Amino acid sequence: MLNSAILRRLRYALDISDLKMIEIFKLGGHEIDKEKLITMLKKEDEEGYLGCNDNQMESFLDGFIILKRGKKDSASEPAKKVKARLTNNMIFKKLRIALELRGDDILAILKLADLSVSKSELNALFRREGHKHYKVCGDQFLRNFLQGLTIKNRSK
Repeated sequence: MLNSAILRRLRYALDISDLKMIEIFKLGGHEIDKEKLITMLKKEDEEGYLGCNDNQMESFLDGFIILKRGKKDSASEPAKKVKARLTNNMIFKKLRIALELRGDDILAILKLADLSVSKSELNALFRREGHKHYKVCGDQFLRNFLQGLTIKNRSK
């Protein structure tokens, strides 16, 4: 799934304003202005579209975690950036951390999007790559999670 599409869906699902998104990017260590944000949030076929790269997406997700849960002790956390491609599994894991979701919460959200999975299938998505029970998080699975999140937060 494209990072820009994930940003658009998160923005809508959680009703995040432009200023709040800029603040989230800043918390994650990436300075961005409103014009750049607007070009990143455009659809791929719109004029002026500028995609969101993995480093920008990771900065947004890290900033989102900081916004929701607070900053970790900086002495124990070394600065790191994406060395490999940012995967759906990493994105899903960071969203789970930021939103403080437990397994049952995620299963309930997925059920809202008419997707039924077992706890073991869900746990496999959060395992380390290379683990014998690791499972790749597909685009459709992440899309369903974001759709369920939208239903949960927008139907109030």
